[in-house]
Amino acid sequence: MNHMTTINRRALGRSLSRITNASVAEALHGLVDARDTDARRIGFTGAPGAGKSTLISRYAKYRLDQSNNVGVLMIDPTSPISGGAVLGDRIRMDAIADDPGLFIRSVPSRSAHDGLCDNAPDLMLAMEQHGFDEVILETVGVGQVEYAVKMLVDTVVLVLMPESGDTIQAMKAGILENADIIVINKADLPGADRSRAEISAILKRRLQSESYWCPEVVMSSTKDNQGLADLAAAIDRHRAWLSANENRAEQLNRRRQYHLQSLLSRRAQEVMAATGADKLQGDLRQAFDHLAHGIGALDQAD
Repeated sequence: MNHMTTINRRALGRSLSRITNASVAEALHGLVDARDTDARRIGFTGAPGAGKSTLISRYAKYRLDQSNNVGVLMIDPTSPISGGAVLGDRIRMDAIADDPGLFIRSVPSRSAHDGLCDNAPDLMLAMEQHGFDEVILETVGVGQVEYAVKMLVDTVVLVLMPESGDTIQAMKAGILENADIIVINKADLPGADRSRAEISAILKRRLQSESYWCPEVVMSSTKDNQGLADLAAAIDRHRAWLSANENRAEQLNRRRQYHLQSLLSRRAQEVMAATGADKLQGDLRQAFDHLAHGIGALDQAD
């Protein structure tokens, strides 16, 4: 696939807008056919300030220079007070935003609490149906709850900064266990080599076998493009490993289960929001039964 592949940007943009704003009933009515594609799904996660957006911009340009089509879905946090989102990641990618092989969309996290956004599975399905070689998903960057991205992508890239406390937090939260590739970003800063040594030591303690992918550690700096080549090569190696060792049908089934769970969770939130306070008072079992009935009554959805 190359830049000669035509991306129908207008159709994709309309589709993403519809999906972003869809209720659960609307999402179920307009589900995209979930067929397997050759598109590589890459998730970038890590704490705010680690430089995810800048790294994604540079990585996307590297792939574009290799004649790849790249789609980027960037999730911005929604304010719990105003309900608005900054949607500022697009600004950081302005330098490459006009490339014909690139499509960028920022979406608000809204009610999601797992680092993703409402209808994230549907958004990813829509993206990968439009001829991209890679679909990149950038999480909100909330840290300890970034596990959900593992369910939606093929390769998880964890972005850390040297001597920022990210390493310890990642160990505590178990995020390192979900990462396929760890990038020490801004590697020209002091402490980068020590952070790499600490993480490498942790990874070496794990049980090694041919059927287990040992996460790779990559150093990246805006002053040196070698890190981009190393990251791209690591992602390619992980994809090759997945092809040889992972059961694709099982992976797609796990995505489907997460999709169902996310729809049920959102439907529960919808019903809670539409239920009067009087219905939630009194006997807890009766309140639960009332909500459970509402969750299943999509034909009467508000």
